[in-house]
Amino acid sequence: MTSHPTTGPSPDFSSERGEKPAPERADVLGGDFGSFDDHRPPAQELLDDCVHCGFCLPTCPTYALWGEEMDSPRGRIYLMEMAEKGEIPLEGAFTTHIDRCLGCMACVTACPSGVQYDRLLEATRPQIERHVPRSRADRLFREAIFALFPYKRRLRAASIGGALYQKLRPKSMDKVMAKLPSRLAAMESLLPPVRVREAFARIPARTPAIGPRRGRVGLLTGCVQDVFFHPVNEATVRVLAAEGWDVIAPREQTCCGALGLHAGREPEAVERAKKLIATFERAEVDTIATNVAGCGSSMKEYGELLADDPAWAERAQAFAAKVRDISEVVDETLADPRARRHPIEATVVYHDACHLGHAQKIRSEPRRVLRAIPGVELVELPEAELCCGSAGIYNMLQPEAAGDLGRRKAGNIRGTGADVLVTANPGCLLQIRKYLEGELPMLHPIQLVDASIRGVRPPEMG
Repeated sequence: MTSHPTTGPSPDFSSERGEKPAPERADVLGGDFGSFDDHRPPAQELLDDCVHCGFCLPTCPTYALWGEEMDSPRGRIYLMEMAEKGEIPLEGAFTTHIDRCLGCMACVTACPSGVQYDRLLEATRPQIERHVPRSRADRLFREAIFALFPYKRRLRAASIGGALYQKLRPKSMDKVMAKLPSRLAAMESLLPPVRVREAFARIPARTPAIGPRRGRVGLLTGCVQDVFFHPVNEATVRVLAAEGWDVIAPREQTCCGALGLHAGREPEAVERAKKLIATFERAEVDTIATNVAGCGSSMKEYGELLADDPAWAERAQAFAAKVRDISEVVDETLADPRARRHPIEATVVYHDACHLGHAQKIRSEPRRVLRAIPGVELVELPEAELCCGSAGIYNMLQPEAAGDLGRRKAGNIRGTGADVLVTANPGCLLQIRKYLEGELPMLHPIQLVDASIRGVRPPEMG
Protein backbone atom coordinates (compact mmCIF):
# COMPACT_ATOMS: atom_id res chain seq x y z
CA MET A 1 0.00 0.00 0.00
CA THR A 2 1.13 3.55 -0.58
CA SER A 3 -0.60 5.12 2.43
CA HIS A 4 1.53 6.87 4.99
CA PRO A 5 1.26 6.45 8.73
CA THR A 6 -1.00 8.85 10.52
CA THR A 7 0.50 10.79 13.39
CA GLY A 8 -0.76 13.55 15.60
CA PRO A 9 -2.49 13.97 18.92
CA SER A 10 -4.07 11.09 20.75
CA PRO A 11 -7.68 10.44 19.73
CA ASP A 12 -10.52 11.69 21.89
CA PHE A 13 -12.50 8.82 23.36
CA SER A 14 -14.87 10.97 25.39
CA SER A 15 -17.79 10.02 23.18
CA GLU A 16 -17.15 6.36 23.97
CA ARG A 17 -17.53 7.16 27.66
CA GLY A 18 -20.81 8.97 27.13
CA GLU A 19 -23.03 5.88 27.33
CA LYS A 20 -21.89 4.87 30.82
CA PRO A 21 -20.03 6.83 33.49
CA ALA A 22 -16.47 5.72 34.15
CA PRO A 23 -16.46 3.31 37.11
CA GLU A 24 -14.85 4.35 40.35
CA ARG A 25 -11.48 2.71 40.93
CA ALA A 26 -12.69 0.94 44.06
CA ASP A 27 -15.70 -0.55 42.28
CA VAL A 28 -14.15 -1.99 39.16
CA LEU A 29 -13.12 -5.59 38.55
CA GLY A 30 -9.79 -6.63 39.97
CA GLY A 31 -8.98 -3.33 41.68
CA ASP A 32 -5.35 -3.04 40.72
CA PHE A 33 -6.19 -4.00 37.14
CA GLY A 34 -8.97 -1.50 36.50
CA SER A 35 -11.81 -3.01 34.52
CA PHE A 36 -9.85 -6.24 34.00
CA ASP A 37 -9.69 -9.09 36.48
CA ASP A 38 -6.36 -10.34 37.79
CA HIS A 39 -6.08 -13.42 35.54
CA ARG A 40 -3.59 -12.54 32.81
CA PRO A 41 -4.78 -9.00 32.05
CA PRO A 42 -2.98 -7.10 29.26
CA ALA A 43 0.50 -6.49 30.66
CA GLN A 44 1.32 -2.86 31.38
CA GLU A 45 4.82 -3.20 29.95
CA LEU A 46 3.33 -4.41 26.65
CA LEU A 47 0.87 -1.52 26.58
CA ASP A 48 3.72 0.90 27.25
CA ASP A 49 5.65 -0.39 24.22
CA CYS A 50 3.24 1.42 21.89
CA VAL A 51 4.51 4.91 21.06
CA HIS A 52 1.39 5.66 18.96
CA CYS A 53 3.41 6.36 15.81
CA GLY A 54 0.72 5.16 13.41
CA PHE A 55 2.81 2.82 11.25
CA CYS A 56 0.25 0.11 11.96
CA LEU A 57 -2.66 2.04 10.45
CA PRO A 58 -2.14 1.38 6.71
CA THR A 59 -1.83 -2.39 7.29
CA CYS A 60 -4.89 -2.75 9.53
CA PRO A 61 -7.86 -4.17 7.57
CA THR A 62 -10.56 -2.52 9.68
CA TYR A 63 -8.81 0.85 9.60
CA ALA A 64 -8.43 0.47 5.83
CA LEU A 65 -12.18 -0.12 5.57
CA TRP A 66 -13.51 2.56 7.89
CA GLY A 67 -10.68 4.97 8.77
CA GLU A 68 -11.81 4.94 12.41
CA GLU A 69 -9.06 5.38 15.00
CA MET A 70 -10.65 2.99 17.48
CA ASP A 71 -10.77 0.32 14.78
CA SER A 72 -6.98 0.43 14.44
CA PRO A 73 -4.37 -1.31 16.60
CA ARG A 74 -3.28 2.02 18.06
CA GLY A 75 -6.86 2.90 18.96
CA ARG A 76 -7.53 -0.49 20.50
CA ILE A 77 -4.40 -0.17 22.61
CA TYR A 78 -5.70 3.20 23.85
CA LEU A 79 -8.91 1.43 24.84
CA MET A 80 -6.96 -1.28 26.68
CA GLU A 81 -4.99 1.38 28.56
CA MET A 82 -8.19 3.16 29.57
CA ALA A 83 -9.78 -0.12 30.72
CA GLU A 84 -6.62 -0.98 32.66
CA LYS A 85 -6.99 2.35 34.52
CA GLY A 86 -10.67 1.70 35.17
CA GLU A 87 -11.71 4.69 33.05
CA ILE A 88 -14.06 2.71 30.80
CA PRO A 89 -15.99 -0.55 31.33
CA LEU A 90 -15.49 -3.63 29.22
CA GLU A 91 -19.11 -3.59 28.09
CA GLY A 92 -20.24 -1.43 25.22
CA ALA A 93 -17.78 0.35 22.94
CA PHE A 94 -14.73 -1.48 24.29
CA THR A 95 -16.12 -4.90 23.35
CA THR A 96 -17.45 -3.63 20.02
CA HIS A 97 -14.04 -2.43 18.84
CA ILE A 98 -12.18 -5.51 20.13
CA ASP A 99 -14.74 -7.78 18.44
CA ARG A 100 -14.19 -5.93 15.15
CA CYS A 101 -10.47 -6.82 15.18
CA LEU A 102 -9.64 -9.73 12.89
CA GLY A 103 -6.56 -10.69 14.88
CA CYS A 104 -4.60 -10.84 11.62
CA MET A 105 -1.40 -9.45 13.24
CA ALA A 106 -0.43 -7.35 10.22
CA CYS A 107 0.23 -4.59 12.74
CA VAL A 108 2.81 -6.76 14.49
CA THR A 109 4.71 -7.07 11.22
CA ALA A 110 4.47 -3.34 10.51
CA CYS A 111 5.34 -2.01 13.98
CA PRO A 112 8.86 -0.49 14.21
CA SER A 113 8.69 -0.57 18.02
CA GLY A 114 8.01 -4.28 18.30
CA VAL A 115 4.64 -3.90 19.98
CA GLN A 116 3.27 -7.38 20.73
CA TYR A 117 -0.33 -6.64 19.84
CA ASP A 118 -0.95 -10.37 19.43
CA ARG A 119 -0.27 -10.95 23.13
CA LEU A 120 -2.36 -7.93 24.11
CA LEU A 121 -5.32 -9.15 22.07
CA GLU A 122 -5.08 -12.70 23.39
CA ALA A 123 -5.05 -11.30 26.94
CA THR A 124 -8.03 -9.03 26.29
CA ARG A 125 -10.48 -11.38 24.59
CA PRO A 126 -10.70 -13.83 27.52
CA GLN A 127 -11.51 -10.87 29.78
CA ILE A 128 -14.47 -10.05 27.53
CA GLU A 129 -15.58 -13.67 27.43
CA ARG A 130 -15.57 -13.86 31.23
CA HIS A 131 -17.22 -10.56 32.04
CA VAL A 132 -19.30 -9.18 29.16
CA PRO A 133 -22.78 -10.65 28.68
CA ARG A 134 -23.63 -11.33 25.05
CA SER A 135 -27.09 -10.94 23.60
CA ARG A 136 -29.02 -14.19 23.47
CA ALA A 137 -28.77 -14.41 19.66
CA ASP A 138 -25.03 -13.68 19.70
CA ARG A 139 -24.39 -16.18 22.48
CA LEU A 140 -26.35 -18.96 20.77
CA PHE A 141 -24.67 -18.35 17.43
CA ARG A 142 -21.20 -18.51 18.97
CA GLU A 143 -22.06 -21.63 20.95
CA ALA A 144 -23.36 -23.32 17.80
CA ILE A 145 -20.04 -22.66 16.07
CA PHE A 146 -18.01 -24.10 18.93
CA ALA A 147 -20.35 -27.05 19.31
CA LEU A 148 -19.61 -28.09 15.71
CA PHE A 149 -16.29 -27.01 14.23
CA PRO A 150 -13.84 -28.53 16.76
CA TYR A 151 -15.43 -32.00 16.46
CA LYS A 152 -14.61 -34.21 13.50
CA ARG A 153 -17.43 -36.67 14.12
CA ARG A 154 -20.01 -33.89 14.19
CA LEU A 155 -18.51 -32.32 11.07
CA ARG A 156 -18.70 -35.67 9.27
CA ALA A 157 -22.33 -36.05 10.24
CA ALA A 158 -22.99 -32.49 9.09
CA SER A 159 -21.27 -33.23 5.79
CA ILE A 160 -24.06 -35.65 4.85
CA GLY A 161 -26.67 -32.95 5.27
CA GLY A 162 -24.40 -30.47 3.51
CA ALA A 163 -23.96 -32.73 0.51
CA LEU A 164 -27.72 -33.27 0.22
CA TYR A 165 -28.38 -29.57 0.58
CA GLN A 166 -25.92 -28.68 -2.16
CA LYS A 167 -27.38 -31.32 -4.47
CA LEU A 168 -31.03 -30.42 -3.90
CA ARG A 169 -30.78 -26.68 -3.19
CA PRO A 170 -33.35 -24.88 -5.36
CA LYS A 171 -32.52 -21.58 -7.02
CA SER A 172 -35.32 -19.99 -5.01
CA MET A 173 -33.15 -20.36 -1.89
CA ASP A 174 -31.25 -17.27 -3.04
CA LYS A 175 -34.26 -15.12 -2.17
CA VAL A 176 -34.72 -16.91 1.15
CA MET A 177 -31.08 -16.40 2.13
CA ALA A 178 -31.31 -12.70 1.28
CA LYS A 179 -33.98 -12.33 3.97
CA LEU A 180 -32.15 -14.26 6.69
CA PRO A 181 -29.83 -12.66 9.27
CA SER A 182 -26.47 -11.89 7.69
CA ARG A 183 -24.64 -14.36 9.90
CA LEU A 184 -26.77 -17.30 8.77
CA ALA A 185 -26.45 -16.24 5.15
CA ALA A 186 -22.68 -16.03 5.58
CA MET A 187 -22.49 -19.57 6.96
CA GLU A 188 -24.48 -20.90 4.01
CA SER A 189 -22.35 -19.08 1.45
CA LEU A 190 -19.11 -20.36 2.98
CA LEU A 191 -20.10 -24.02 2.85
CA PRO A 192 -17.37 -25.81 0.86
CA PRO A 193 -18.15 -28.31 -1.89
CA VAL A 194 -18.96 -31.41 0.16
CA ARG A 195 -17.79 -34.87 -0.90
CA VAL A 196 -19.02 -37.38 1.65
CA ARG A 197 -16.49 -40.05 0.68
CA GLU A 198 -13.63 -37.62 1.36
CA ALA A 199 -15.26 -36.38 4.56
CA PHE A 200 -15.27 -39.91 6.02
CA ALA A 201 -11.83 -40.92 4.71
CA ARG A 202 -9.02 -41.45 7.23
CA ILE A 203 -5.30 -40.76 7.03
CA PRO A 204 -3.28 -43.91 7.87
CA ALA A 205 -1.94 -43.92 11.41
CA ARG A 206 1.54 -44.63 10.01
CA THR A 207 2.90 -44.10 6.51
CA PRO A 208 6.46 -45.34 6.00
CA ALA A 209 9.15 -43.25 4.36
CA ILE A 210 10.07 -43.93 0.76
CA GLY A 211 13.80 -44.55 0.45
CA PRO A 212 16.38 -43.39 3.03
CA ARG A 213 14.65 -42.34 6.24
CA ARG A 214 15.03 -38.81 7.66
CA GLY A 215 13.01 -39.37 10.85
CA ARG A 216 9.48 -39.48 12.27
CA VAL A 217 7.10 -36.59 11.71
CA GLY A 218 3.74 -36.32 13.39
CA LEU A 219 0.90 -34.79 11.36
CA LEU A 220 -1.90 -32.69 12.81
CA THR A 221 -4.83 -33.74 10.65
CA GLY A 222 -7.08 -30.93 11.90
CA CYS A 223 -10.86 -30.67 12.13
CA VAL A 224 -12.30 -28.74 9.18
CA GLN A 225 -9.11 -29.58 7.29
CA ASP A 226 -9.53 -33.33 7.61
CA VAL A 227 -13.25 -33.40 6.86
CA PHE A 228 -13.67 -30.79 4.11
CA PHE A 229 -10.09 -30.57 2.79
CA HIS A 230 -9.02 -34.18 3.17
CA PRO A 231 -7.09 -34.19 -0.15
CA VAL A 232 -4.72 -31.63 1.39
CA ASN A 233 -3.88 -34.08 4.18
CA GLU A 234 -3.41 -36.89 1.66
CA ALA A 235 -1.05 -34.72 -0.38
CA THR A 236 0.86 -33.77 2.77
CA VAL A 237 1.41 -37.40 3.71
CA ARG A 238 2.59 -38.32 0.21
CA VAL A 239 5.07 -35.44 0.04
CA LEU A 240 6.51 -36.14 3.49
CA ALA A 241 6.87 -39.85 2.75
CA ALA A 242 8.45 -39.14 -0.65
CA GLU A 243 10.99 -36.89 1.09
CA GLY A 244 11.98 -39.62 3.53
CA TRP A 245 9.77 -39.14 6.56
CA ASP A 246 7.80 -41.76 8.44
CA VAL A 247 4.46 -39.99 8.90
CA ILE A 248 2.57 -40.60 12.14
CA ALA A 249 -1.04 -39.38 12.32
CA PRO A 250 -2.44 -40.43 15.70
CA ARG A 251 -6.07 -41.49 15.39
CA GLU A 252 -6.90 -40.18 18.87
CA GLN A 253 -5.82 -36.61 18.15
CA THR A 254 -8.49 -33.97 18.69
CA CYS A 255 -8.86 -30.23 18.01
CA CYS A 256 -5.80 -28.11 18.78
CA GLY A 257 -7.93 -25.35 20.30
CA ALA A 258 -6.96 -22.63 17.83
CA LEU A 259 -10.50 -21.38 17.18
CA GLY A 260 -11.21 -21.14 20.89
CA LEU A 261 -7.89 -19.51 21.72
CA HIS A 262 -8.31 -16.81 19.09
CA ALA A 263 -11.88 -16.15 20.27
CA GLY A 264 -10.95 -15.75 23.93
CA ARG A 265 -12.23 -19.14 25.11
CA GLU A 266 -9.12 -19.77 27.17
CA PRO A 267 -10.22 -22.70 29.41
CA GLU A 268 -11.37 -24.63 26.35
CA ALA A 269 -8.10 -23.93 24.53
CA VAL A 270 -6.06 -25.01 27.57
CA GLU A 271 -7.79 -28.38 27.82
CA ARG A 272 -7.46 -29.06 24.11
CA ALA A 273 -3.78 -28.14 24.21
CA LYS A 274 -3.10 -30.59 27.04
CA LYS A 275 -4.84 -33.42 25.21
CA LEU A 276 -2.91 -32.78 22.00
CA ILE A 277 0.42 -32.53 23.80
CA ALA A 278 -0.19 -35.88 25.52
CA THR A 279 -1.23 -37.48 22.22
CA PHE A 280 1.95 -36.49 20.39
CA GLU A 281 4.14 -37.34 23.36
CA ARG A 282 2.90 -40.92 23.05
CA ALA A 283 3.61 -40.83 19.31
CA GLU A 284 7.32 -40.14 19.97
CA VAL A 285 7.93 -38.02 16.89
CA ASP A 286 10.86 -35.77 16.00
CA THR A 287 8.75 -33.04 14.40
CA ILE A 288 5.07 -32.12 14.42
CA ALA A 289 3.89 -30.80 11.06
CA THR A 290 0.74 -28.82 10.41
CA ASN A 291 -0.73 -27.68 7.11
CA VAL A 292 -3.16 -25.17 8.66
CA ALA A 293 -1.75 -21.72 9.42
CA GLY A 294 -4.13 -20.95 12.30
CA CYS A 295 -3.53 -24.29 14.00
CA GLY A 296 0.24 -24.02 13.68
CA SER A 297 0.24 -20.52 15.12
CA SER A 298 -1.67 -21.64 18.22
CA MET A 299 0.37 -24.79 18.72
CA LYS A 300 3.57 -22.76 18.68
CA GLU A 301 2.06 -20.66 21.50
CA TYR A 302 1.33 -23.59 23.83
CA GLY A 303 4.37 -22.70 25.92
CA GLU A 304 2.86 -19.31 26.74
CA LEU A 305 -0.66 -20.68 27.11
CA LEU A 306 0.43 -23.19 29.77
CA ALA A 307 3.28 -21.20 31.29
CA ASP A 308 1.47 -20.85 34.64
CA ASP A 309 0.78 -24.58 35.00
CA PRO A 310 3.75 -26.30 36.72
CA ALA A 311 2.65 -29.74 35.55
CA TRP A 312 2.42 -28.70 31.88
CA ALA A 313 4.72 -25.72 31.29
CA GLU A 314 7.82 -27.73 30.38
CA ARG A 315 5.86 -30.24 28.33
CA ALA A 316 4.16 -27.43 26.42
CA GLN A 317 7.48 -25.75 25.65
CA ALA A 318 8.92 -29.03 24.36
CA PHE A 319 5.85 -29.63 22.21
CA ALA A 320 5.85 -26.10 20.76
CA ALA A 321 9.53 -26.41 19.86
CA LYS A 322 8.70 -29.37 17.61
CA VAL A 323 5.86 -27.69 15.69
CA ARG A 324 6.65 -26.79 12.09
CA ASP A 325 4.50 -25.61 9.23
CA ILE A 326 4.61 -28.04 6.32
CA SER A 327 6.33 -25.39 4.19
CA GLU A 328 9.16 -25.22 6.75
CA VAL A 329 9.59 -28.99 6.72
CA VAL A 330 9.62 -29.25 2.92
CA ASP A 331 11.83 -26.18 2.54
CA GLU A 332 14.49 -27.81 4.71
CA THR A 333 14.58 -30.81 2.37
CA LEU A 334 15.36 -28.70 -0.70
CA ALA A 335 19.06 -28.77 0.12
CA ASP A 336 18.94 -32.57 -0.13
CA PRO A 337 15.76 -33.48 -2.05
CA ARG A 338 14.75 -37.14 -2.29
CA ALA A 339 11.79 -36.70 -4.63
CA ARG A 340 12.14 -35.38 -8.16
CA ARG A 341 9.90 -32.48 -9.17
CA HIS A 342 8.21 -32.69 -12.58
CA PRO A 343 7.21 -29.52 -14.45
CA ILE A 344 3.87 -27.82 -13.93
CA GLU A 345 3.47 -24.94 -16.35
CA ALA A 346 1.42 -22.36 -14.49
CA THR A 347 1.41 -18.77 -13.27
CA VAL A 348 0.80 -19.06 -9.54
CA VAL A 349 -0.23 -16.33 -7.11
CA TYR A 350 0.47 -17.06 -3.45
CA HIS A 351 -1.78 -15.56 -0.76
CA ASP A 352 -0.09 -15.19 2.63
CA ALA A 353 -2.42 -16.56 5.29
CA CYS A 354 -2.20 -14.08 8.17
CA HIS A 355 -1.38 -16.67 10.82
CA LEU A 356 1.45 -17.94 8.65
CA GLY A 357 2.92 -14.69 7.36
CA HIS A 358 2.25 -12.32 10.27
CA ALA A 359 1.89 -14.58 13.31
CA GLN A 360 4.54 -17.21 12.43
CA LYS A 361 6.73 -14.97 10.23
CA ILE A 362 6.81 -17.67 7.56
CA ARG A 363 6.94 -16.00 4.16
CA SER A 364 10.04 -17.07 2.25
CA GLU A 365 9.69 -20.82 2.89
CA PRO A 366 6.45 -21.42 0.95
CA ARG A 367 7.71 -19.27 -1.89
CA ARG A 368 10.96 -21.26 -2.14
CA VAL A 369 9.00 -24.50 -2.08
CA LEU A 370 6.78 -23.31 -4.93
CA ARG A 371 9.66 -21.94 -6.99
CA ALA A 372 11.36 -25.34 -6.72
CA ILE A 373 8.64 -26.73 -9.01
CA PRO A 374 9.85 -26.49 -12.63
CA GLY A 375 7.55 -24.42 -14.82
CA VAL A 376 5.96 -22.45 -11.98
CA GLU A 377 6.03 -18.69 -12.36
CA LEU A 378 5.25 -17.15 -8.99
CA VAL A 379 3.63 -13.71 -8.97
CA GLU A 380 3.09 -11.47 -5.95
CA LEU A 381 -0.25 -10.20 -4.75
CA PRO A 382 -0.92 -6.46 -4.31
CA GLU A 383 -1.88 -5.47 -0.75
CA ALA A 384 -0.56 -8.84 0.36
CA GLU A 385 -0.47 -7.69 3.99
CA LEU A 386 -4.25 -7.15 4.13
CA CYS A 387 -6.36 -10.00 5.50
CA CYS A 388 -8.87 -11.68 3.18
CA GLY A 389 -11.54 -11.43 5.88
CA SER A 390 -11.61 -15.06 6.97
CA ALA A 391 -9.75 -14.78 10.31
CA GLY A 392 -11.00 -17.96 11.97
CA ILE A 393 -14.71 -17.37 12.57
CA TYR A 394 -14.63 -13.64 11.82
CA ASN A 395 -16.34 -14.04 8.44
CA MET A 396 -19.31 -15.60 10.23
CA LEU A 397 -19.41 -13.19 13.18
CA GLN A 398 -18.70 -9.99 11.20
CA PRO A 399 -19.97 -10.87 7.69
CA GLU A 400 -20.26 -7.31 6.36
CA ALA A 401 -16.66 -6.35 7.11
CA ALA A 402 -15.44 -9.77 5.98
CA GLY A 403 -17.35 -9.34 2.74
CA ASP A 404 -15.70 -6.00 1.99
CA LEU A 405 -12.28 -7.52 2.60
CA GLY A 406 -13.09 -10.63 0.58
CA ARG A 407 -14.14 -8.60 -2.44
CA ARG A 408 -11.02 -6.45 -2.13
CA LYS A 409 -8.78 -9.54 -1.99
CA ALA A 410 -10.57 -11.15 -4.94
CA GLY A 411 -10.07 -8.01 -7.02
CA ASN A 412 -6.35 -8.00 -6.29
CA ILE A 413 -6.09 -11.67 -7.24
CA ARG A 414 -7.85 -11.10 -10.55
CA GLY A 415 -5.40 -8.33 -11.33
CA THR A 416 -2.42 -10.70 -11.23
CA GLY A 417 -3.62 -12.72 -14.23
CA ALA A 418 -2.57 -15.92 -12.44
CA ASP A 419 -3.72 -19.40 -13.50
CA VAL A 420 -4.05 -20.70 -9.95
CA LEU A 421 -4.18 -19.36 -6.40
CA VAL A 422 -2.44 -21.16 -3.54
CA THR A 423 -2.78 -20.45 0.18
CA ALA A 424 -2.03 -22.41 3.33
CA ASN A 425 -5.24 -22.08 5.33
CA PRO A 426 -8.68 -23.66 4.77
CA GLY A 427 -10.48 -20.54 6.04
CA CYS A 428 -8.72 -18.42 3.42
CA LEU A 429 -9.63 -20.91 0.70
CA LEU A 430 -13.30 -20.82 1.69
CA GLN A 431 -13.39 -17.04 1.98
CA ILE A 432 -11.62 -16.32 -1.30
CA ARG A 433 -13.57 -19.02 -3.17
CA LYS A 434 -16.78 -17.24 -2.18
CA TYR A 435 -15.72 -13.99 -3.87
CA LEU A 436 -13.83 -15.41 -6.86
CA GLU A 437 -16.86 -17.55 -7.74
CA GLY A 438 -14.94 -20.27 -9.54
CA GLU A 439 -12.87 -17.93 -11.71
CA LEU A 440 -9.63 -19.83 -11.10
CA PRO A 441 -8.54 -23.00 -9.28
CA MET A 442 -7.42 -22.74 -5.66
CA LEU A 443 -5.07 -25.12 -3.91
CA HIS A 444 -2.99 -25.56 -0.80
CA PRO A 445 0.71 -25.19 -1.77
CA ILE A 446 1.42 -28.78 -0.72
CA GLN A 447 -1.06 -30.00 -3.34
CA LEU A 448 1.00 -28.35 -6.06
CA VAL A 449 4.19 -29.92 -4.67
CA ASP A 450 2.49 -33.32 -4.50
CA ALA A 451 1.30 -33.09 -8.10
CA SER A 452 4.80 -32.14 -9.22
CA ILE A 453 6.37 -35.11 -7.42
CA ARG A 454 3.81 -37.49 -8.91
CA GLY A 455 4.17 -35.99 -12.37
CA VAL A 456 0.50 -35.12 -12.74
CA ARG A 457 -1.48 -31.94 -13.18
CA PRO A 458 -3.79 -31.15 -10.23
CA PRO A 459 -7.36 -32.11 -11.15
CA GLU A 460 -8.55 -28.66 -10.09
CA MET A 461 -6.35 -27.12 -12.81
CA GLY A 462 -7.87 -29.18 -15.60
